[in-house]
Amino acid sequence: MNSARSTPHVTIVGRPNVGKSALFNRLIKKSTAIVHDQPGITRDRISGLCTRGARPFNVWDTGGVAGAGESELTQQVRQMVEEAIRESDVLLLVVDAKQGLSAGDHELARMARKSRKPVILTINKVDEPMHEDLASDFASFGFATSVSISAAHGRGILDLLEQIDQLLPEGTATEEEQATAAPPLAVAVVGRPNAGKSSLINAVVRSERAIVSELPGTTRDAVDIVYTRDDERFTFIDTAGIRRRGQHSTSVEVFSVMRAERSIRRADLCILMVDLTSGVTAQDKRIAGLIQAARKACIVVLNKWDLVKPKRGVREVMVELIAETRRRAFFLDYAPVLIASATTGENVDRLFALMAKVRLASQIRISTGVLNRTMRAAFDANPPPMVSGRRLKLFYATQSSKTTTDRVLPPPEFVLFVNDPKLLGDTYRRYLEARIREREPYPGLPVLIVCRPRTETRPR
Repeated sequence: MNSARSTPHVTIVGRPNVGKSALFNRLIKKSTAIVHDQPGITRDRISGLCTRGARPFNVWDTGGVAGAGESELTQQVRQMVEEAIRESDVLLLVVDAKQGLSAGDHELARMARKSRKPVILTINKVDEPMHEDLASDFASFGFATSVSISAAHGRGILDLLEQIDQLLPEGTATEEEQATAAPPLAVAVVGRPNAGKSSLINAVVRSERAIVSELPGTTRDAVDIVYTRDDERFTFIDTAGIRRRGQHSTSVEVFSVMRAERSIRRADLCILMVDLTSGVTAQDKRIAGLIQAARKACIVVLNKWDLVKPKRGVREVMVELIAETRRRAFFLDYAPVLIASATTGENVDRLFALMAKVRLASQIRISTGVLNRTMRAAFDANPPPMVSGRRLKLFYATQSSKTTTDRVLPPPEFVLFVNDPKLLGDTYRRYLEARIREREPYPGLPVLIVCRPRTETRPR
């Protein structure tokens, strides 16, 4: 399945509430998956990179597969698990030692055997040596490899990693090769519940990896989906819909929204999904504010075009919709706006052209001479306002040469050496940003202006 340089896939499968998400978090050393006593919390496939063993691998957490009488949503979970198994190199079949055997375990064991993939029977919740005897209940499955672990306490994890390493396909990437590879572009897809976030990702990767349902709030975890296109790597982060705080009905929803907000902060670029059938709402503007506050690159997608597309005057309607969006979310005026339909796929491929445009813009620099002439002309045309009898004075301007190593799309940052940084107000800052964008528009990127007193050493 994997080429010599690709990273192998290890998928965790099991019934609900057997500890799959706890094991996932233990392997990647992060609290990415939501861990909660309520069964069935994980519905989507979540991926992360495990570098704890001899060789790195992508580990996938999947939704718990229920038994008979399952709902349509659970059927989608089952289909996703089946797809995950097909795409995997090694399977971790997780069972609960304390609960013992169940019909669901037998069904998953049959699915795992049918796949003909290497399987490690992972017997979880063996928290103490006295619990070891509980593992014997699962010997009837007949798997060649089994490991007793406690995902909650870390017991047996090193043994599990050793077994995984022995089953990984030959020729996969070493940790050093993984570290030197160009980092993927992390793209967080954010928006209100049911705006079409998961549908957009499915349309982009042409695979139903994220569950799509008419039931708002289907996505509870922030789901990382790795995707490669034309040798470029992306990590699409499908987030839970962000509601106002007072609308959270359960603690799980509160955690989900916190994860969505955290996903904005860890992303390189955010795609703000807006439902065209309802237009830009107050909550959309709040989410846009979160993106702006995090100083992230952004593209706005007006989704569900298929539901509002007129038979005539299409171009005129599109122009008006984009203009209205810019009026209502004026503080994200740097973000390109795309009208699309995640359901039909119309215009979805244009996202990659826009992302390439933003990436290219992040590499553009304004020379020091041009920047100083631009800033001085701006100060002359519209002098800064007086503040307590004092006025902001510009001595020198330069574009910062520093690059943030953890940002694939670092925003352009301009340093102004002035008499007193406190004299720069928000209104005049926006004015200077507009003058910079007249020189270079920097589509999709926030422009950062930093003031320093002239007593600081001038950059060389």
